[in-house]
Amino acid sequence: MFYYVLKYVLLGPVLRLAFRPRIEGLEHVPDTGPAIVAGNHLSFADHFLMPAVLKRRITFLAKAEYFTGPGIRGRLTAFFFRSAGQIPVDRSGKEAGQAAIREGLGVLGKDELLGIYPEGTRSHDGRLYKGKVGVAVMALRAKAPVIPCAMIGTFEAQPPGKVVPNIHPVVIRFGKPLDFSRYDGMENEKAILRAVTDEIMYAILTLSEQEYVDQYAAVVKAEEATANERRRFPRIPLS
Repeated sequence: MFYYVLKYVLLGPVLRLAFRPRIEGLEHVPDTGPAIVAGNHLSFADHFLMPAVLKRRITFLAKAEYFTGPGIRGRLTAFFFRSAGQIPVDRSGKEAGQAAIREGLGVLGKDELLGIYPEGTRSHDGRLYKGKVGVAVMALRAKAPVIPCAMIGTFEAQPPGKVVPNIHPVVIRFGKPLDFSRYDGMENEKAILRAVTDEIMYAILTLSEQEYVDQYAAVVKAEEATANERRRFPRIPLS
C-alpha cells in the first residue's frame, strides 16, 4: 500500500514536476507476467524516477547498505526502501551473488517486474561498465524477457555525492524486450551467460549512447581510489 502512496501521492508527482522526465518506449514493458527491467545506473535518483513512470509495480534488488545506514538519514532511507517493498541484498562474501539470484527469482516467480542494474553499482563517471552475469542467470532460469532501459540525464541531475538534485532534463528510454528462449536449458553454461549479459549491455548502450568500458565498475573504482591515495601520500625513498 505504501508503495502506491509514494508513487501516486507523495513522491511521484513531485518527481514528475521537478524533472519533467520524457518517457520513450513505455509500450515495451509488458502489462502482465514476469519480466526483468535492466538499466544503467547513474544516480541515486534512478531508484525513484524509473518506478514513478512505470504503470506496474517494480521491485529492485537494493544493496543492504541502504537498510543499515547510521543516523536519521539512514533510518529514513531504510524506512523508504522497506515500505516500497525493495529487497536488501548483501553484496559481500561468496554467497552474495547466489542470494541475489534467489531473491530475484522469487519476484519473477510471482509474475512481477524485477528491476536490476547489471553493472552492480552506480557509475562514478557517467560511463557504462561491463555487466555481471546474474541478470542472465535470472532471465534464463525464469524464462523471462529482459527490457533494456536507459536513464539519461540523471548523472547530471544528481552525480555521486550530491544530496540535493539539480534540476536537469531527464529521459527514460525503454527498448524492445529481449527474448533468450533460444538458450533454454543452457543457464549453467558460462559462455552463454556472458553472451546474454553482453547482449543486454549492448542494448542498454544503444539506448543510452554512453561511452562503454569493458571492465567492472567496482574494479575501476577501486583502482582509481588506490591511485588517488598514492598521489595524496606518495612513498618517500628511504635513501
